[in-house]
Amino acid sequence: MTAVDWTVEVDPGLCMGSGMCAALAPDLFRLEGTYAEPVRARIAQDERALDAADSCPALAITVRDGTRTLGPRP
Repeated sequence: MTAVDWTVEVDPGLCMGSGMCAALAPDLFRLEGTYAEPVRARIAQDERALDAADSCPALAITVRDGTRTLGPRP
């Protein structure tokens, strides 16, 4: 993983399948059944991933830069 990569995770225990993330960034998130999942676990830095984490009604999306959590933002 390079310094510019972020990791994106969706907690299936929290996800309620609203589709907000897939609507905001369809190339980063998809609905799989009744839950969302990232298209790729590692992505280049992309503000839309943070927007999706912030917009998730269940706060199920986590964006990290190595060990530091970037989103959802407080």
